[in-house]
Order: sequence, then structure tokens, then C-alpha cells
Amino acid sequence: MTDLHAKRPRLTRAKNKTHAVIQIAAEQLFREAREIQEREIRTPKHNVTDATQLGDYRLRKRKEFEDLIRRVRGNKSVWVKYAKWEESQEDYARARSVWERALEVDYRDHTLWLKYADFEMKNKFVNDARNVWDRATQLLHGVDQLWYKYIHMEEMLGNVAGARQIFERWMKWAPDQQGWASYIKFELRYNEVERARLIFERFVDCHTKVSAWIRFAKFEMKNGEIARARNCYERAVDKLGDDEEAEELFVAFAEFEEKCKEKERARCIYKYALDHIPKGRAEELYRKFVAFEKQYGDREGIEDAIVGKTRFQYEDEPNTLLEESCGDKQRIEDVYERAIANIPPAQEKRYWKRYIYLWINYVLYEELDAKDVDRTRDVYNLCLKTIPHNKFSFAKIWLMAAQFEIRQLNIDRARRILGSAIGMAPKDKIFKKYIEIELQLGNIERCRKLYEKYLEWSPENCYAWSKFAELERSLAETERARALFELAIDQPALDMPELLWKAYIDFEISEAEYERTRALYERLLDRTKHLKVWISYAKFEASAMDEGLQESDLRESDYEQKRKSVFERALSYFRTSAPELKEERAMLLEEWLNMESSFGEVGDVDLVRAKLPKKLKKRRQIETEDGPSGMCAIYIRTGVVYLLKRIETKLLAAATDSDIAITCRYEEYIDYLFPEETQTTNLKILEAAYKWKKQKIASEDD
Repeated sequence: MTDLHAKRPRLTRAKNKTHAVIQIAAEQLFREAREIQEREIRTPKHNVTDATQLGDYRLRKRKEFEDLIRRVRGNKSVWVKYAKWEESQEDYARARSVWERALEVDYRDHTLWLKYADFEMKNKFVNDARNVWDRATQLLHGVDQLWYKYIHMEEMLGNVAGARQIFERWMKWAPDQQGWASYIKFELRYNEVERARLIFERFVDCHTKVSAWIRFAKFEMKNGEIARARNCYERAVDKLGDDEEAEELFVAFAEFEEKCKEKERARCIYKYALDHIPKGRAEELYRKFVAFEKQYGDREGIEDAIVGKTRFQYEDEPNTLLEESCGDKQRIEDVYERAIANIPPAQEKRYWKRYIYLWINYVLYEELDAKDVDRTRDVYNLCLKTIPHNKFSFAKIWLMAAQFEIRQLNIDRARRILGSAIGMAPKDKIFKKYIEIELQLGNIERCRKLYEKYLEWSPENCYAWSKFAELERSLAETERARALFELAIDQPALDMPELLWKAYIDFEISEAEYERTRALYERLLDRTKHLKVWISYAKFEASAMDEGLQESDLRESDYEQKRKSVFERALSYFRTSAPELKEERAMLLEEWLNMESSFGEVGDVDLVRAKLPKKLKKRRQIETEDGPSGMCAIYIRTGVVYLLKRIETKLLAAATDSDIAITCRYEEYIDYLFPEETQTTNLKILEAAYKWKKQKIASEDD
């Protein structure tokens, strides 16, 4: 052992600890790590010299493929490689057998059929290829690519009759328009116009669409058959005149007549289309008609077209601004009536939001412009009857109707409207406005009944409870207000309980009922121990000291003791029952310190400062859904420290015995150390690394 120690080199301590002139970069570390990696192992090449070696090679490869197929039978790429290897060995029977076995696994994959047929065609097995195509198109007749490939093969072989027969078989399955178009182009390539015309007849019967008829008519036009093309358009109008795409058909028909120099026919088609197509789908048609009239029409025709287009725009979206600017009351009311007659089809409020403003504009016009009170009232009543109140309602309409009656000095009718609103569709806005109206009229009993209805409909509404109690307090009904607050806080569910408790406490403080206020705080602390509750309680005791010294015989020390008692209880709770809430505990102490400082010489600041914690900056591990984040590494080599982010594992593995590599995934946070706690020693990562290094050097020196 002594000899071994004598042979080992002795590590000397670095006397000069300043940074070196030549620094080791991260690039150099990566380069060293890459150099020590093992090289990729490549399979050696074999040269086959005789038939025996060739047979052994084939046997070995087939065994490898068969073993691989047994493991991953559903992997199609393995089958394809196997079949192509057999093809490369010119063993076509075996290759064909592999293709057939692959199809047994999944015959629905059309790519297998395509590669199988390509194999047969490439090796000039035409009949076998036809057999494959027949089977493929019979099993997967919905895959157009198989039909195209089959037809292309027959056409390349010059078998036009066979290709036509395949097209006929395909057309029985009613393919899409592109399939029919391919059949027609095939016939036209061989100048079979009559056959193509017959195929077009079958095409429009199979696909009764505007695009199919337009394609048929253009085919006839291209062949100079104008009468036949016009006949196609007329038949299409008879069948598809009411179709959603009829606009495209009429435009194409009119443009056809325009090309044939039949301007009157084109004008008649445009006018017929504008009379029969719904306005919402005729925008393009109007644009084409105006352009046509500008090109071929006279001045009167152009003006009629432009006026008709403008009228179409207003008719498409009801707008009364044009009529109101003219001042014709009858036409204005007629437009409004036509607009409100378009009731939304679905009883969902999002569809009615824009519709309801038609009614609002209508009633405002009748009241402000037409000055017709009776008609305004009738419009309001009709609007309220139209809205499905069992599904949804609009508080705005109810309130506008009631305010209209108030402006007419008809209070009873306004009350009936608001009462109906509460009975049919109660809402917060309706209750608030109704109570506000009655309060302005001085009807206190009605306000109380409305508040009772309000709370009966929504007992969890803290706003209603607070306002009801505020009303009673304004009437000097202290006991009523207190009873309302008691009922409110006893409710099983409240939307904003913190506001209700605050209102109750403020009420008792305003009444100078300090004992009741303390009891309220104690009841609130039984329900929640939130930090804000403790601070509010302590602030109350501090404010009660100023008021209490003037009105009671208690000494200042008694109030001071009560205030400190609240803080002590809060600290005891956070220390024993919720030790994890250190931040809240620190905030409580800071609030206590500020309060004691505000009292000047009377405050006991030293007592609180002794309890203040120390702020410690610590680190903790980060865990996310995709694993630890913020990864870094500290790499120490020969006394030089490097910080590398997102370092690879291979680089850490390259460290020598004298190196240190430490990975960490941490984030910094603030912790609090209170005086009664004992601080545990938490050395930092670098300090631990240096300590370990020193211990190792010392042991080697010994």
C-alpha cells in the first residue's frame, strides 16, 4: 500500500487563485466529450463468390425477414421490403407470394395494392397485373387512384375498349364529378363526341348540381352546338331554379346569351332571376346586372338598375334611416312593422339581442318623433308579449315601458308593469329600479315589501340584505336593521359574505356598540381565521380605545391589553394551527409594528421587534408536468467553476476523478425564520463542493 501511495502524483494546492488567462470554453468541453464517445459499429460487407454462399445468404435473409414478420406482423414496411428483396433476387414467385401474404394481413390498404400492381407491371406480367387491378377495384371501389392507375395501364397498352369497359364499371359506383370528367376527357381524346354527350347526360342525372349543368352547356358551346347549350341551361333552370346555387346558374346563362349577342334574352334572364332568387343570395347577380346595363343599356335602364341595387341593399338588412330622413310616417311604420316581423327562429337570447333594438328604435320613434302616446303604449305591450319570458327576458324593455308611463304621470300603470316583470321574469335591475322609484315617492311600506320579494327570490344576495338594513337604519329602526343582519349571516349560502359581515360590523361601530362588535368579530373568527379578519379586529380595538376613553371608565392599559391580546391570539393561531402560513404571520407582525409605531411613546415597539422574523433567500426544486425545469449544471475542473445550462448527461459522464459535476433544478424564494425556531445549516452547492474538495486533499496529504 505504501508503494502505491508513493507512485501516485501528489496534488498541490493552487497558490494563485486569480482567473487564468486562457479559459476553458464550453465548446472545448463538448468537443472532448464527443471525442471520447464510441464510434458507430458498422456491419462488414460480404462478397458472394459461388452458388453455395448465395444460397446461404438467401436462406439467412429469408429467415431474418420471417422472424421480423412474426414479431411485427402488422408493419407494412417489413412486407414491402421483403417483397422487394425477393424481386431483386429475381424470384418473382416468392415475391408474389409475399405480396399475397401482406394483403391477407390488411387488404384495405390501397398502397399495398398499388405497389403489388406496380411490381407486376414493372416486370411485364400484364395479365397478373390485370388480375391484381380487378381484385383491388372490386374490394376498394371507393379509392379513385386504383381506377385511374388501372385505366392508365390499359390505355398505355392500347386497349381502348378495355379502358372504356373499366370506366363503365367505375361509373356504376357513382363516383364524384372528377371521375365523370375523366371519362368524358377519355372519349374526347379519341374524338368520340356522341359518346361524351351521352356520358354528360348520365353525369347530370347522377350529380344534379349547377356546376354539372354548366359544364355540360360549356361542352356543347365548345362544339358549336348553341341550340343544345341553350337547351341545357333551360333544363337546368327548370330543375334547379330554386336551388341555393341558382345565382351561379343564372349568371352563367346570362353570360352565355351575352356571348351569343342576345342582349334582350340576357336582360330577361337577369330580371327573371332577380324576381325569383331571395335577396340574401342575389348580391353577385345585382352586381353583374348593373355591369351589363352599363355596357349595353340606355340611361333609363342604368338608373333603374342602380336604384334597384340600392333598394336591394336596404331590403336585405332593414334600415329605417332612409325613410326617416324622408319623413313619411306611413312608410316608416311599414318598414318597422316588416322589420319586427322577422322574429329570430331560435329562442336563445344571443339571437334576440340585436332584434330587440328594432323594438327600442320603434318605440322611441313613436314617442319622440311621432308624438303618438297610444301607439307607443301598444308597441310596448306587443313587444312584451313577443318576448318568451319563460326562456329569457330583457329588463331594459320592462324599465323603459315603466318609465314611459311615469312620464305620462300614470304611476299605477307603471307599478303594474314592474309587478308583472317581477312575477314573470325577476331580475336585479328590475328590483333595484322599482325600489328606487318607490323610495323617491316616499312609500316605505312598498319598499319593505319589495325588499322581501327581492330576498325571497335571491336569498344569497348580500347587496339586497345590506341595502334593506341600510334602509331600516336610515329610518332609525336599529333593531330591525340588526335583525336583518342576523338573518343574513345565518343564510346557508351567500355570494359575498365578506361584504355583509363588514357592513354588519360597521353598523355596530356606528352605533357605538363595542361589545356587540367584539362578539361579531368572535363569531366571524369561528367561521374563518383569515389574516384580514385578525387585522381588522385589532384595528377596531385600536380605534375603540380613542372612543372608549372618552365614554367609559376603563383605563388606557385595558384597551391596550385587548389590542395586544388580538395580535397574540392571531400569532398563536398561525404558529400552532397554520405553521405553513409564514408569510401571513410576517405580514401580521408588520401590521402590528406599524400600529405600535403610530401610537408614539405609548406603543410597545420593542415587544413587536423581538418577534419579527428574518428573511432568508432559499432555493427549492421545481416540478412541472413535463418534468423538472430550469435545469443547470455546475462543473468544477481543476479549481475552475463553470455554469452550463441544459447540459447533456454525456458531458457530465466525461468528468475525471478530480472533477466535480453537480446538476440542480431549483428556484429561489423568500422564507421567514422566526426567533423561536432553530435555524438548520443549509450550505450552498458550491460551498459543499469546496468542502468536499478540501477534505479529499487533506486525506491525500495525510
